[in-house]
Amino acid sequence: MSYINDLLFGVYPYIAGATFLIASWIRYDREQFTWRASSSQMLSSKGFRRASVLFHVGVLFIFFGHLVGLLTPHWVYEPFISSGNKQLLAILSGGAAGIACWVGAFLLLRRRLGDARVRATSTKADIFILVLLFVQVTLGLLTIPFSLGHLDGSVMLKLAAWAQSLATLQSGAAAHIADVSLIYKLHILVGLTMFIVFPFTRMVHIWSVPVKYFGRSYQVVRTR
Repeated sequence: MSYINDLLFGVYPYIAGATFLIASWIRYDREQFTWRASSSQMLSSKGFRRASVLFHVGVLFIFFGHLVGLLTPHWVYEPFISSGNKQLLAILSGGAAGIACWVGAFLLLRRRLGDARVRATSTKADIFILVLLFVQVTLGLLTIPFSLGHLDGSVMLKLAAWAQSLATLQSGAAAHIADVSLIYKLHILVGLTMFIVFPFTRMVHIWSVPVKYFGRSYQVVRTR
């Protein structure tokens, strides 16, 4: 079964990454009118702000936590914190962010499916990506009991070695996680699939972070 492991965790990540970048570029170049978040707040604002804040704060913390945690070499943080303590820190902070994100995603999904006005204006892609995000966060939370079972940091080091091998284009990346629990592999596969569907959904608005907003001039509004 090693060839399946190599395909899923050695080849599929590059397919996902290439699709993520190239398809996003093509969509921005050819279909800028569709490059938006398609917010439904004007249709129904009840409970939207609470759900949106929980989801976005949680998902941003999780994303950057994974990015730093997986791509930071062991030798960088080893003088300051052991791999076991780093894993425990990741469990506590990531677990809190994961719960917030899960609650927010659940509320957003319930609103999109349960509110008639929002549901009427929702596309299949809107519902699909929200369901996929909810499943991904659920899988992430389900990894916590497994992580608590080995606080020596061994699995965390394997996952980091896999991610760093992919990022540096090294061969044999899939071998690093060949023997990790299925729950981690499912979490990885759903995450990679999200990168593939990203350019074809409303998630592309993530690229358009309003950085200039904080430096723009004040707008003067006068009453007539």
